[in-house]
Amino acid sequence: MNLRDQLFNLMNNGELELGSTHKKLCLPIIERIYKKMILNLRFGSIQIDEGVILNGHHRYLASKLANFNLDRIQGIRSSAKELIDWQNVILVEEDWDTEAKIRLLNEEDARLNEMSLEELLALLDT
Repeated sequence: MNLRDQLFNLMNNGELELGSTHKKLCLPIIERIYKKMILNLRFGSIQIDEGVILNGHHRYLASKLANFNLDRIQGIRSSAKELIDWQNVILVEEDWDTEAKIRLLNEEDARLNEMSLEELLALLDT
């Protein structure tokens, strides 16, 4: 089963304990994060409030697929953050990140994991 199908099943089986505040999520972003998580790289915490994700939706879904323990911290929920049922969240195939942003994120991940960008990219190529 491909990653998109796994995500679809995950989002529709009712077993996600945190709620979503996003109507759309980017599949290529989730795929990149998932690949790093299965390599057991460190990630920043996601922000939640009363069981709802405020920041970190892509990391949360990737962590569920990768069986990765992701830290959670308390965030502040604004009134603009409405709860969206996971079954109504759309997975977008178009990549929202530019090549420059992907490079920046890879540089940040390399620093967080105390390795060079080249070492990170080599891990991702395997």
